[in-house]
Amino acid sequence: MLTRIRNTTVVTMNASRDIVSPTDLWIEDRKIVAIGPYGHRPDRVIDGTDMVAIPGLVQPHIHLCQTLFRGLADDLSLLDWLEQRIWPLEAALDEDAMRVSAQLGIAELLAGGTTTILDMGSVHHTEQILNTMLQMGIRGYSGKCLMDRPNKFLMQSKDDAMQESYDLAHRWHGQDQGRVRYAPAPRFTLSASDALFEEARSLADAFHTVLHTHGAETRDEITEGIKLHRRPPVAHLFDLQILSPSAIIAHGVWMNADEENMVATSKAKLVHCPSSNLKLGSGFAPTVRWRQKGLTFGIAADGAPCNNLLDGFQEMRTAALLAKPVFGPTYLSAPEVFAHATIEGARVLGSEDEIGSLEVGKQADIVLLNFRGPHHQLWDMTPIYSQLVYQTHASDVYLTMVAGQILYENGQYTTLNLDEVTRTAREALLRVLRRAEMEPLSSWMTT
Repeated sequence: MLTRIRNTTVVTMNASRDIVSPTDLWIEDRKIVAIGPYGHRPDRVIDGTDMVAIPGLVQPHIHLCQTLFRGLADDLSLLDWLEQRIWPLEAALDEDAMRVSAQLGIAELLAGGTTTILDMGSVHHTEQILNTMLQMGIRGYSGKCLMDRPNKFLMQSKDDAMQESYDLAHRWHGQDQGRVRYAPAPRFTLSASDALFEEARSLADAFHTVLHTHGAETRDEITEGIKLHRRPPVAHLFDLQILSPSAIIAHGVWMNADEENMVATSKAKLVHCPSSNLKLGSGFAPTVRWRQKGLTFGIAADGAPCNNLLDGFQEMRTAALLAKPVFGPTYLSAPEVFAHATIEGARVLGSEDEIGSLEVGKQADIVLLNFRGPHHQLWDMTPIYSQLVYQTHASDVYLTMVAGQILYENGQYTTLNLDEVTRTAREALLRVLRRAEMEPLSSWMTT
């Protein structure tokens, strides 16, 4: 099928950062085949007047397994948040609850213009996430969360965890021409042993995929990590030779200068999660210093209960604003931030040759933004990146396409019945709360 998006503005994010307007964007067989005149008769024409086409946002740190927990873990620091709320809730998920959690999360992501994710599953039922990604059409990775250190809720032996991981990787890695991929996910150094990290690295190497973990998110994590390993977490991962170009560390807020240099030397990647770090009181990452050191990083929302949104546009705005009081108003400009949400996010995943920019031959992961709202009036007379970073809302997304397939258009999903999923989600959450022996936190929730 040949699709033409006509008379639109294309923010390419190519090496020259070209912005082409007005122009046509042509899509066929999952890929972009032309920008401008093409000389063929399209099967479908989409009017892009007063709209802006951008590369789909890339969020390289998401927790789809936590979507049902939105609003159920407020006002806690990270370790209390995990131990008192998140781990018992994750442990209480059954297969159906995991599936509907993933469906709601992906629905929000697609409606907000995110086309690619790196997701960290839970200890159990990760196949439900991978299958939901496959069915709903989003691009990305997910992987079983690996936790073998003693804890009350989610501990699993190293051997069992790795056997399940290999089984999942064999089943899911590379599905639908590589759109869905597997990524081993040792949670962090406080919950995964050295041996588990090392075996996860071996799996990542064997499948030519990424390894996904957390590191240096809070001061408490640093303190506990030094007690356990006599080294802060990221330095410990460097000592274990876990850091590599395929290793992705979420947060990195409290890395010291030596650890930042270790990340640079190893070419490991980082993910900045500004809203999550603020909500949990964790601090915020020194992204300007990361850029000065040449570190590669993306921007992501993290999970619903620590944000409480999965909105990539909000994360861009927050990331830009956070940098300025510390480093000065000229730092982390709108064009730089937008790059970290698109082409640099793709680079985090090693996928910059496939996604992250709108170029002929690349995957047709395209988001069409409606710039007809009052906050976008005179948009064609002001800098486009300022519009995208500081004033675009998720609600401005008109269309989201992945691999040439329209998944969301004008408020409607093509691969999901949202009303049905929402009804199922209510039942699933009540079931999870009962299993976790927790009470609903809203007086209007009924049993």
